[in-house]
Amino acid sequence: MAHDDRTMPLLGHLEELRARLMKALLAITLAFFPTYFYAGVLFDFLIQPLQQTGVDPVSLIGTGPAEAFFTKLKVSFIASLFLSSPVLFYQVWQFVAPGLYEQERRYVLPFVFFATFFFLAGAWFCHALVLPVSYAFFLEQYESIQVQATLRISEYLTFTARMLLAFGVTFELPVFAFFFARIGLITHKALLGFFRYAVVLIFVAAAMLTPSPDVASQVLLAGPLIALYGLSIGVAYVFGKPRLDQTGETAEGREEAEEG
Repeated sequence: MAHDDRTMPLLGHLEELRARLMKALLAITLAFFPTYFYAGVLFDFLIQPLQQTGVDPVSLIGTGPAEAFFTKLKVSFIASLFLSSPVLFYQVWQFVAPGLYEQERRYVLPFVFFATFFFLAGAWFCHALVLPVSYAFFLEQYESIQVQATLRISEYLTFTARMLLAFGVTFELPVFAFFFARIGLITHKALLGFFRYAVVLIFVAAAMLTPSPDVASQVLLAGPLIALYGLSIGVAYVFGKPRLDQTGETAEGREEAEEG
């Protein structure tokens, strides 16, 4: 049986949340030190999308005496979020676990694995495909007005980090579907019925996230999102909470009783 969260006072929930946040912060802090040591390598990795645009070399500049130091801190922090992501997802699971049934708690390892996998996959997809297209479009706008592009390091890293994290979270759609299906908030039939509208919303989001107006780049973004939505339908079908009939019995249980 699941623990009834109503038996835990609000203060208890806040204390539990505080404990999980502290452990998550500790994991990020521990991951920060090795990433800071490799800050130079990580910085080179983050500027690869800018170098893959096919546009003339772009200068990255610093405008303050301490900007290089703060750049290393920012790069290390970004990397530490991804490095510590398994621990962060584990803490999320531990926070919601008291509200799950006993048999559902065995999904902790699959949850941590798949949540980390989709998070990293979303960031990789953004780094390898989305950012080069985006920066190519932005830099072409400079060329169209005959201005040499010179970008501030801090602004480049801020934009890049937001995009990486946004796509990482977006790719968590199947994981969200698992939770919502388990609590009965969504079903695979509801997702199927909403599919045509989801496709439209996905293409609108792709058009907003892709600065380039060509259809090919928008399809490149929308394709994986549609695939993730389809995967979410499968997740909801497999792990969805069975509906109860008027007698309080599941359809599966009723069929087994009839066969018996």
